[in-house]
Amino acid sequence: MRPSPGQAGPYSHHTEHRIDVAADPDAVYALVSDVTRWPGAFGPTIHAQRLEFDGRDERIQLWATANGEPKTWISRRELLPEQRRVSFRQEVSQSPVAAMRGEWIIEQLPGGGAGVLLTHDYTPVEDVPDAAEWIARAVDRNSEAELASLRAAVEGGDRRGDLELDFEDTVVIDGPLAAVYAFLYEAGEWPVRLPHVSRLELREESAGLQYLEMDTKAVDGNIHTTASIRVCFPQERIVYKQLKLPPLLDLHLGCWTLTATPEGRVTASSRHVIRINPEKVSLLGEGKTVQDAKAFVRNALGTNSTATLNHARAFAEAQARG
Repeated sequence: MRPSPGQAGPYSHHTEHRIDVAADPDAVYALVSDVTRWPGAFGPTIHAQRLEFDGRDERIQLWATANGEPKTWISRRELLPEQRRVSFRQEVSQSPVAAMRGEWIIEQLPGGGAGVLLTHDYTPVEDVPDAAEWIARAVDRNSEAELASLRAAVEGGDRRGDLELDFEDTVVIDGPLAAVYAFLYEAGEWPVRLPHVSRLELREESAGLQYLEMDTKAVDGNIHTTASIRVCFPQERIVYKQLKLPPLLDLHLGCWTLTATPEGRVTASSRHVIRINPEKVSLLGEGKTVQDAKAFVRNALGTNSTATLNHARAFAEAQARG
Protein backbone atom coordinates (compact mmCIF):
# COMPACT_ATOMS: atom_id res chain seq x y z
CA MET A 1 0.00 0.00 0.00
CA ARG A 2 1.19 3.48 -0.81
CA PRO A 3 -0.22 6.82 0.32
CA SER A 4 -1.35 9.49 -2.07
CA PRO A 5 1.57 11.43 -3.55
CA GLY A 6 2.69 14.27 -1.31
CA GLN A 7 1.88 17.76 -2.46
CA ALA A 8 3.97 20.87 -2.14
CA GLY A 9 2.96 22.96 0.83
CA PRO A 10 3.56 23.50 4.53
CA TYR A 11 4.29 19.86 5.45
CA SER A 12 7.91 19.10 6.34
CA HIS A 13 7.63 15.67 8.00
CA HIS A 14 6.03 12.41 6.84
CA THR A 15 5.23 9.27 8.83
CA GLU A 16 3.52 5.94 8.08
CA HIS A 17 2.10 3.34 10.46
CA ARG A 18 0.65 -0.01 9.39
CA ILE A 19 -1.25 -2.95 10.82
CA ASP A 20 -3.00 -6.07 9.50
CA VAL A 21 -6.45 -6.86 10.84
CA ALA A 22 -8.27 -10.23 10.70
CA ALA A 23 -11.60 -8.66 9.75
CA ASP A 24 -13.66 -7.54 6.78
CA PRO A 25 -12.09 -4.38 5.26
CA ASP A 26 -15.55 -2.79 5.08
CA ALA A 27 -15.95 -3.23 8.86
CA VAL A 28 -12.57 -1.56 9.37
CA TYR A 29 -13.54 1.32 7.11
CA ALA A 30 -16.89 1.70 8.91
CA LEU A 31 -15.13 2.36 12.21
CA VAL A 32 -12.49 4.68 10.74
CA SER A 33 -15.11 6.71 8.90
CA ASP A 34 -17.47 7.15 11.87
CA VAL A 35 -15.62 9.54 14.15
CA THR A 36 -18.42 9.48 16.74
CA ARG A 37 -17.38 5.89 17.60
CA TRP A 38 -13.75 6.80 18.28
CA PRO A 39 -13.98 7.60 22.02
CA GLY A 40 -15.22 4.07 22.68
CA ALA A 41 -12.74 2.43 20.33
CA PHE A 42 -9.53 4.50 20.38
CA GLY A 43 -7.67 4.98 23.64
CA PRO A 44 -6.30 8.51 22.95
CA THR A 45 -9.67 9.96 21.82
CA ILE A 46 -11.61 11.64 24.64
CA HIS A 47 -14.50 13.11 22.66
CA ALA A 48 -15.41 13.65 19.02
CA GLN A 49 -18.19 15.49 17.28
CA ARG A 50 -19.24 16.32 13.75
CA LEU A 51 -19.62 20.03 13.09
CA GLU A 52 -20.63 19.64 9.42
CA PHE A 53 -21.35 16.58 7.29
CA ASP A 54 -22.85 16.05 3.82
CA GLY A 55 -22.17 12.32 3.54
CA ARG A 56 -18.74 12.74 1.94
CA ASP A 57 -17.07 15.85 3.30
CA GLU A 58 -17.14 16.57 7.01
CA ARG A 59 -15.77 19.03 9.54
CA ILE A 60 -15.01 17.51 12.95
CA GLN A 61 -13.60 18.50 16.31
CA LEU A 62 -11.50 16.03 18.27
CA TRP A 63 -10.36 16.09 21.88
CA ALA A 64 -7.55 13.63 22.57
CA THR A 65 -4.40 13.07 24.59
CA ALA A 66 -1.02 13.67 22.95
CA ASN A 67 2.02 12.67 24.99
CA GLY A 68 -0.32 12.58 27.98
CA GLU A 69 -1.58 16.13 27.45
CA PRO A 70 -5.20 16.92 26.51
CA LYS A 71 -5.44 18.68 23.14
CA THR A 72 -8.21 19.70 20.77
CA TRP A 73 -8.26 20.52 17.08
CA ILE A 74 -10.66 20.93 14.16
CA SER A 75 -10.19 18.93 10.96
CA ARG A 76 -11.71 18.56 7.53
CA ARG A 77 -12.18 14.98 6.32
CA GLU A 78 -13.08 13.47 2.95
CA LEU A 79 -14.73 10.03 3.08
CA LEU A 80 -14.21 7.75 0.07
CA PRO A 81 -16.04 4.48 0.85
CA GLU A 82 -15.62 3.06 -2.65
CA GLN A 83 -11.83 3.24 -2.13
CA ARG A 84 -11.93 2.65 1.64
CA ARG A 85 -9.92 5.83 2.20
CA VAL A 86 -10.38 8.74 4.60
CA SER A 87 -8.22 11.82 4.16
CA PHE A 88 -7.95 14.53 6.81
CA ARG A 89 -6.47 17.99 7.20
CA GLN A 90 -6.35 20.01 10.38
CA GLU A 91 -8.14 23.29 9.86
CA VAL A 92 -7.41 24.63 13.35
CA SER A 93 -4.31 23.07 14.93
CA GLN A 94 -2.97 23.40 18.46
CA SER A 95 0.65 24.22 19.30
CA PRO A 96 3.21 22.79 18.76
CA VAL A 97 1.51 21.67 15.51
CA ALA A 98 1.46 24.33 12.80
CA ALA A 99 -0.14 22.16 10.10
CA MET A 100 -1.08 18.49 9.74
CA ARG A 101 -2.81 16.24 7.27
CA GLY A 102 -2.96 12.52 6.63
CA GLU A 103 -4.89 9.56 5.34
CA TRP A 104 -6.39 6.24 6.39
CA ILE A 105 -6.07 3.61 3.64
CA ILE A 106 -7.72 0.22 4.05
CA GLU A 107 -7.08 -2.61 1.57
CA GLN A 108 -8.19 -6.20 1.16
CA LEU A 109 -5.27 -8.56 1.84
CA PRO A 110 -4.72 -11.47 -0.59
CA GLY A 111 -5.05 -14.06 2.18
CA GLY A 112 -8.09 -12.39 3.76
CA GLY A 113 -8.42 -9.61 6.28
CA ALA A 114 -7.46 -5.97 5.90
CA GLY A 115 -4.27 -4.00 5.72
CA VAL A 116 -4.45 -0.54 7.27
CA LEU A 117 -2.06 2.31 6.51
CA LEU A 118 -2.20 5.54 8.52
CA THR A 119 -0.11 8.45 7.22
CA HIS A 120 0.68 11.87 8.67
CA ASP A 121 2.31 14.92 7.09
CA TYR A 122 2.99 17.76 9.49
CA THR A 123 5.00 20.88 10.23
CA PRO A 124 5.83 22.08 13.75
CA VAL A 125 5.50 25.63 15.05
CA GLU A 126 8.86 27.29 14.34
CA ASP A 127 9.44 29.12 17.62
CA VAL A 128 8.53 26.22 19.97
CA PRO A 129 11.64 24.39 21.25
CA ASP A 130 11.77 20.67 20.35
CA ALA A 131 8.39 20.90 18.65
CA ALA A 132 9.31 18.41 15.92
CA GLU A 133 10.45 15.81 18.45
CA TRP A 134 7.32 16.32 20.56
CA ILE A 135 5.03 15.85 17.55
CA ALA A 136 6.97 12.80 16.34
CA ARG A 137 6.51 11.11 19.73
CA ALA A 138 2.82 12.00 19.86
CA VAL A 139 2.14 10.79 16.31
CA ASP A 140 4.00 7.51 16.92
CA ARG A 141 2.29 6.82 20.25
CA ASN A 142 -1.22 7.76 19.13
CA SER A 143 -0.96 6.04 15.75
CA GLU A 144 0.24 2.78 17.30
CA ALA A 145 -2.44 2.98 20.01
CA GLU A 146 -5.20 3.77 17.50
CA LEU A 147 -4.21 0.96 15.13
CA ALA A 148 -4.04 -1.55 17.98
CA SER A 149 -7.43 -0.34 19.28
CA LEU A 150 -8.88 -0.53 15.77
CA ARG A 151 -7.79 -4.15 15.44
CA ALA A 152 -9.16 -5.07 18.87
CA ALA A 153 -12.50 -3.39 18.14
CA VAL A 154 -13.21 -4.92 14.74
CA GLU A 155 -11.77 -8.35 15.54
CA GLY A 156 -13.77 -8.42 18.80
CA GLY A 157 -17.03 -7.74 16.95
CA ASP A 158 -20.17 -8.85 18.79
CA ARG A 159 -18.14 -10.38 21.63
CA ARG A 160 -16.86 -6.94 22.54
CA GLY A 161 -20.35 -5.49 22.36
CA ASP A 162 -21.61 -8.11 24.82
CA LEU A 163 -19.27 -6.62 27.43
CA GLU A 164 -20.71 -3.09 27.12
CA LEU A 165 -23.51 -1.33 28.98
CA ASP A 166 -25.08 2.09 28.37
CA PHE A 167 -27.27 3.59 31.11
CA GLU A 168 -28.51 6.91 32.48
CA ASP A 169 -29.87 8.42 35.72
CA THR A 170 -31.91 11.63 35.82
CA VAL A 171 -32.95 14.13 38.50
CA VAL A 172 -35.36 17.08 38.08
CA ILE A 173 -34.23 20.29 39.82
CA ASP A 174 -36.22 23.37 40.85
CA GLY A 175 -33.31 25.76 40.55
CA PRO A 176 -31.26 27.75 38.02
CA LEU A 177 -29.47 25.77 35.34
CA ALA A 178 -26.36 27.92 35.80
CA ALA A 179 -26.10 26.82 39.45
CA VAL A 180 -26.42 23.15 38.54
CA TYR A 181 -23.74 23.52 35.88
CA ALA A 182 -21.47 25.38 38.31
CA PHE A 183 -21.76 22.53 40.83
CA LEU A 184 -20.72 19.95 38.22
CA TYR A 185 -18.04 22.15 36.66
CA GLU A 186 -16.43 23.14 39.98
CA ALA A 187 -15.23 19.61 40.69
CA GLY A 188 -12.39 20.97 42.80
CA GLU A 189 -15.03 21.63 45.49
CA TRP A 190 -16.40 18.09 45.47
CA PRO A 191 -14.37 16.77 48.46
CA VAL A 192 -16.28 19.23 50.68
CA ARG A 193 -19.58 18.99 48.79
CA LEU A 194 -19.84 15.24 48.13
CA PRO A 195 -19.45 12.63 50.90
CA HIS A 196 -18.34 9.89 48.47
CA VAL A 197 -15.38 11.95 47.19
CA SER A 198 -12.40 11.90 49.56
CA ARG A 199 -9.70 13.47 47.36
CA LEU A 200 -9.66 15.33 44.08
CA GLU A 201 -6.95 16.94 41.95
CA LEU A 202 -8.14 19.26 39.18
CA ARG A 203 -6.12 20.95 36.44
CA GLU A 204 -7.53 23.17 33.70
CA GLU A 205 -4.71 24.50 31.54
CA SER A 206 -7.06 25.57 28.76
CA ALA A 207 -10.64 26.75 29.22
CA GLY A 208 -13.13 23.93 29.41
CA LEU A 209 -10.58 21.10 29.15
CA GLN A 210 -9.96 19.55 32.55
CA TYR A 211 -7.80 16.79 34.00
CA LEU A 212 -9.41 15.29 37.09
CA GLU A 213 -7.99 12.65 39.45
CA MET A 214 -10.34 11.50 42.18
CA ASP A 215 -10.61 9.08 45.09
CA THR A 216 -14.18 7.80 45.36
CA LYS A 217 -15.80 5.65 48.03
CA ALA A 218 -17.77 2.82 46.43
CA VAL A 219 -20.95 1.26 47.78
CA ASP A 220 -18.88 -1.56 49.27
CA GLY A 221 -16.74 0.92 51.20
CA ASN A 222 -13.63 0.49 49.07
CA ILE A 223 -11.76 3.53 47.76
CA HIS A 224 -11.20 3.69 43.98
CA THR A 225 -8.81 6.13 42.31
CA THR A 226 -9.76 7.23 38.82
CA ALA A 227 -8.39 9.84 36.42
CA SER A 228 -10.42 11.49 33.68
CA ILE A 229 -10.26 14.15 31.01
CA ARG A 230 -13.38 16.33 30.94
CA VAL A 231 -14.61 18.48 28.04
CA CYS A 232 -16.94 21.20 29.32
CA PHE A 233 -19.67 22.84 27.23
CA PRO A 234 -20.92 25.74 29.41
CA GLN A 235 -24.54 25.55 30.59
CA GLU A 236 -25.09 22.40 28.50
CA ARG A 237 -23.00 19.32 29.28
CA ILE A 238 -19.71 17.93 30.54
CA VAL A 239 -18.29 14.94 28.65
CA TYR A 240 -15.51 12.82 30.11
CA LYS A 241 -13.42 9.72 29.57
CA GLN A 242 -11.64 7.85 32.33
CA LEU A 243 -7.95 7.28 31.64
CA LYS A 244 -7.24 5.48 34.91
CA LEU A 245 -9.88 2.80 35.36
CA PRO A 246 -10.85 0.43 38.17
CA PRO A 247 -9.74 -3.15 37.40
CA LEU A 248 -13.24 -4.31 36.46
CA LEU A 249 -13.49 -1.90 33.51
CA ASP A 250 -11.84 -1.60 30.09
CA LEU A 251 -13.81 1.54 29.19
CA HIS A 252 -15.78 4.25 30.95
CA LEU A 253 -17.27 7.22 29.08
CA GLY A 254 -19.56 9.66 30.84
CA CYS A 255 -21.67 12.74 30.23
CA TRP A 256 -23.50 15.18 32.51
CA THR A 257 -26.33 16.79 30.50
CA LEU A 258 -28.52 19.72 31.57
CA THR A 259 -31.80 20.65 29.87
CA ALA A 260 -34.16 23.48 30.80
CA THR A 261 -37.84 22.46 30.86
CA PRO A 262 -40.77 24.68 29.78
CA GLU A 263 -41.86 24.79 33.44
CA GLY A 264 -38.57 26.46 34.43
CA ARG A 265 -37.00 23.38 35.93
CA VAL A 266 -33.77 21.61 35.01
CA THR A 267 -33.50 17.99 33.89
CA ALA A 268 -30.02 16.83 34.93
CA SER A 269 -28.83 13.48 33.61
CA SER A 270 -25.74 11.35 34.09
CA ARG A 271 -25.00 8.87 31.30
CA HIS A 272 -22.37 6.14 31.43
CA VAL A 273 -21.01 3.83 28.75
CA ILE A 274 -18.87 1.06 30.25
CA ARG A 275 -17.11 -2.06 29.02
CA ILE A 276 -16.31 -4.90 31.40
CA ASN A 277 -12.83 -6.42 31.56
CA PRO A 278 -13.77 -10.13 31.41
CA GLU A 279 -10.45 -11.22 32.90
CA LYS A 280 -11.25 -9.35 36.14
CA VAL A 281 -14.81 -10.57 36.75
CA SER A 282 -13.41 -13.06 39.26
CA LEU A 283 -12.66 -10.11 41.57
CA LEU A 284 -16.36 -10.17 42.43
CA GLY A 285 -16.14 -13.74 43.69
CA GLU A 286 -16.17 -17.30 42.47
CA GLY A 287 -18.79 -18.07 39.83
CA LYS A 288 -19.58 -14.44 38.99
CA THR A 289 -20.39 -13.62 35.37
CA VAL A 290 -20.12 -10.64 33.05
CA GLN A 291 -23.80 -9.92 33.76
CA ASP A 292 -23.03 -9.85 37.48
CA ALA A 293 -20.20 -7.40 36.77
CA LYS A 294 -22.49 -5.17 34.71
CA ALA A 295 -25.04 -5.11 37.51
CA PHE A 296 -22.35 -4.31 40.09
CA VAL A 297 -20.93 -1.44 38.03
CA ARG A 298 -24.41 -0.15 37.17
CA ASN A 299 -25.25 0.03 40.85
CA ALA A 300 -21.93 1.57 41.92
CA LEU A 301 -21.81 4.27 39.24
CA GLY A 302 -25.53 4.96 39.37
CA THR A 303 -25.48 5.37 43.15
CA ASN A 304 -22.62 7.87 43.08
CA SER A 305 -23.94 9.76 40.04
CA THR A 306 -27.41 10.09 41.53
CA ALA A 307 -25.88 11.24 44.82
CA THR A 308 -23.93 13.91 42.93
CA LEU A 309 -27.06 15.06 41.10
CA ASN A 310 -29.04 15.21 44.35
CA HIS A 311 -26.33 17.36 45.95
CA ALA A 312 -26.35 19.56 42.83
CA ARG A 313 -30.13 19.85 43.26
CA ALA A 314 -29.79 20.94 46.88
CA PHE A 315 -27.09 23.45 45.88
CA ALA A 316 -29.16 24.96 43.05
CA GLU A 317 -32.46 24.98 44.96
CA ALA A 318 -30.79 26.72 47.90
CA GLN A 319 -29.63 29.43 45.50
CA ALA A 320 -33.16 29.71 44.11
CA ARG A 321 -34.46 30.33 47.64
CA GLY A 322 -31.85 33.01 48.13
